[in-house]
Amino acid sequence: MSESPSNLPPVLRPENTPKRPLTALAERFGGELRGDASGVEVSGVTLATADLRPGEAFVAIRGVNRHGAEFAAVAAEKGAVAVVTDAGGAEIAAGSGLPVVVVDDPRAVLGALSAWVYRTGRDDDLPLLLGTTGTNGKTSVTHLLDGVLNQLGVVTGLSSTAERHIAGDVIVSRLTTPEASEFHALLALMRERGVEAVAVEVSAQALTRHRVDGIVFDVAAFTNLTHDHLDDYADMDEYFEAKAPFFTRERSRRAVVSLDSTPGAEYARRATVPVVTIATPSIAADPALAAGADWIVTIDEERQEGTRFTLTGPDGRALTSTVPVIGPHMASNAGTAIVMLLEAGYDGDRIAAALERDGGIRAFLPGRTQLVSGPEGPAVYVDFGHTPDAFEKTLAAVRRVTPGTVLMLFGADGDRDKTKRHDMGRAAVEGSDIVVVTDHHPRHEDPAAIRATLLEGARAAGPDHPIYEFSPPETAIVEAVKLVGPGDAILWAGPGHQDYRDIRGVRTPYSARELARRALRDAGWDVPEPSWRVPYAD
Repeated sequence: MSESPSNLPPVLRPENTPKRPLTALAERFGGELRGDASGVEVSGVTLATADLRPGEAFVAIRGVNRHGAEFAAVAAEKGAVAVVTDAGGAEIAAGSGLPVVVVDDPRAVLGALSAWVYRTGRDDDLPLLLGTTGTNGKTSVTHLLDGVLNQLGVVTGLSSTAERHIAGDVIVSRLTTPEASEFHALLALMRERGVEAVAVEVSAQALTRHRVDGIVFDVAAFTNLTHDHLDDYADMDEYFEAKAPFFTRERSRRAVVSLDSTPGAEYARRATVPVVTIATPSIAADPALAAGADWIVTIDEERQEGTRFTLTGPDGRALTSTVPVIGPHMASNAGTAIVMLLEAGYDGDRIAAALERDGGIRAFLPGRTQLVSGPEGPAVYVDFGHTPDAFEKTLAAVRRVTPGTVLMLFGADGDRDKTKRHDMGRAAVEGSDIVVVTDHHPRHEDPAAIRATLLEGARAAGPDHPIYEFSPPETAIVEAVKLVGPGDAILWAGPGHQDYRDIRGVRTPYSARELARRALRDAGWDVPEPSWRVPYAD
């Protein structure tokens, strides 16, 4: 809402947006117009003065500590043509010299306002929109959709925790789901560049904080609901309810719902749009419930290079392919992506032919069980997983392809859900032979205190389990490599694709993937340089 950190990627805008009269904006959104609006036209919308471009409206929202309207004068200096804010903000912004549109709740109207300015609303001409929500798996489904669509020759866009893709260009992400003003600008830019289909990761926070307001997804999908985000939501019931509106006519047109976790059945029951269900019974919390899904994923083979699976539909048709990541949960994600494409209208035979031609799904999933080691020595996987459920599933997958010892290296986010930390320690012990606890993003917490809680959970679950503590992570990975050998594996959970650590609000450059490669090389193991696709090179 004000100045944003300079080390964040810039907000993207379309090159050519027809302007909207400020008077029409005020009338459309029931705002009180203060100041001289004659001849004023709006070409864009922003919440942050650091990203503001001349001709845009600055939307000033009250924050925890300050009101965005305090930055109205800065917005004016940078070329803003108007301020949209609440009554309190209007008083603060009065001295900026800009006309002000006063609305009751500027955040609540931000999505609709942005959709109107950028012409990206329900009735506008947009690319196909495919959105995925869930505790775990939504990033993977999003990137798998992008991969399969590219194999079909479709010009794609993508928005995930890791990246934004626009017709082949790759940009680092800011938030899991962008703020509404950024999201609508991104969609307008994608349309401008000829994007035909967009895969979007939609967090619970995006739904409750109005980040996807004004967007109607052609297909919405649900992966699972497990323990996470209780720093944002009072309990699991509130977390469940945060995602429920995604499967209504206001947010989507069709839905694909996984029954791998039991909340999926309730989402499917309550949805006000057509729903098809999918499940992988071998990993489902309730195998009997999963067995009744419309689409079933079965696991055919698991190898370090990937997982072979068969997707069987309600009419008996089947598709067999390979996802280039280990684990039944990744096959489940792949199945969800394929069914989403079928629900969106893509031909099943065309999809099957493309996957068979290419030897499976050709997708890169940044930091999702990413193998960073070479053919000799221990296997090292770097993963983004940061919940007990993710630990359990990924450790089980690593175990099945590892003949020797499995070592789990992990930390936990500071200033985030503390209630899951004991369970993270428990899951690490139950799924591994050796546990190494280290730091992740301490943010403004004491990293030693975070480690202590993880260690408590781990030691309670396995008093005799080999458990080590090393800080910082640069030391931890070196020590972890010393504890394993050929035929063994290290799963480093938490950092995934990220290229920084958040230490007291400062993004410190950091790559777990490169640190792991360096530790392996220093231990005498040959590690090839990453080279699969240039945009994803470390």
